[in-house]
Amino acid sequence: MTETLKPRTLPPGIHEPNGRPNERMPVPPLEPLDSILPSEPLLLMGAGPVPIPHAVARANGVVINHLGATMEHVIRNLKEMAGYAFQTKSDKIMGVAGPASAAMEMAITNLLWRGRKCLCLKTGTFSNRLGEMAVAVGADVTFVEPETGRPVTAEMVERALARGRYDVVTIAQGETSCGVLNGDLPQIAALARSHGALMVVDAVVTLSTMPLEMDAWGLDAVVTGGQKGLSSIPGVSLIAFSERAWDVIRNRREPMPHWCLDAIRAQRFWGDHQYHYTAPVPGILALYEALRLVCEEGLTTRHERHRVSSQSLQAGLEAMGLSLFVPLAYRLNSVIAIRIPGDVSAPNVLSYMSRKFRVEISGAFGLDVVRIGQMGEQCRSHNLFKVLYATGMSFGHFGVKLDVSKGLAELERTLTREHEFE
Repeated sequence: MTETLKPRTLPPGIHEPNGRPNERMPVPPLEPLDSILPSEPLLLMGAGPVPIPHAVARANGVVINHLGATMEHVIRNLKEMAGYAFQTKSDKIMGVAGPASAAMEMAITNLLWRGRKCLCLKTGTFSNRLGEMAVAVGADVTFVEPETGRPVTAEMVERALARGRYDVVTIAQGETSCGVLNGDLPQIAALARSHGALMVVDAVVTLSTMPLEMDAWGLDAVVTGGQKGLSSIPGVSLIAFSERAWDVIRNRREPMPHWCLDAIRAQRFWGDHQYHYTAPVPGILALYEALRLVCEEGLTTRHERHRVSSQSLQAGLEAMGLSLFVPLAYRLNSVIAIRIPGDVSAPNVLSYMSRKFRVEISGAFGLDVVRIGQMGEQCRSHNLFKVLYATGMSFGHFGVKLDVSKGLAELERTLTREHEFE
């Protein structure tokens, strides 16, 4: 009897030898990126990311071997420059392939675990995030939260520390979500140390925009993102650990729940130039150039540039008739929060501003404010005039009575009085 062979049917996606795949899914419509991106880039004047210098953009287009001799040279120099930015002699400085939140998680996960206690000083969304992370790893977390728009004071912390023992105290030096400066940070860090606690600091919007002295203030873990004050690209962050913190990390006996965020493993690359995971090479090179520009300008000069820029913009905003959310005594220079006047819709104002003036500022996290960034390349006089004009005219478009000319005149007067900068 002769057997009849039936044609063979292959599963979708499986190739016949030298054949074509049996495609069940059609190719989707394709759009070149150039057709999606705006022909005229937006001026990024929000709470991050910020505009980047040409040297940073150019470095971001380079790929080299992440374990080669050239990268070893890059990492050595990068750590020295980062040490200057952090004002620390610690060699436990590491990059993190991820946003600043990943660096925050690295600090929390390495220093806290089930059974350890954390005092979270909460002034908004991002300082609260440190507490959320501490809860997630099983730590016993206590929150100290002042009135919205106000900082945590040393007295609040002293009272909390008197009521119990903590292994870690967390704080955001500058709260990005509402523009509050925790100016008592040096005193709070001293209190934490005197009670045997490690001090973990979110310096995402403050590193290089205002004084932060890791060693002199006794800070134990400081994190920052590339895309804020450093004027680098998003996606690569920095963390620095003190020797006190490193002793805790080195001697922990609890299993480490993360692999990529394991500081001991990360130190193999950042300290010994051994393999951990494939490093984000272009981002590291961009961060290198951003740190080089910080060092070239010098921290004292850079801090002054940020102070003059932000305070001049604040004066212009108030002169035109807008109200700032945080009182002057507690106001963060690197992120300015503006109250929404009346019943105006913030999303409508932001959308109009980006369409009409090609300027973008930020909304908020549950607060009735919009936020203007004053970090890195945002702090240039031509950017100040453009964002002030765009902000005033956009609110005016929705019926808010403002004197935009008066605001611009006050910005010019304040800049001239302080000293013009480029």
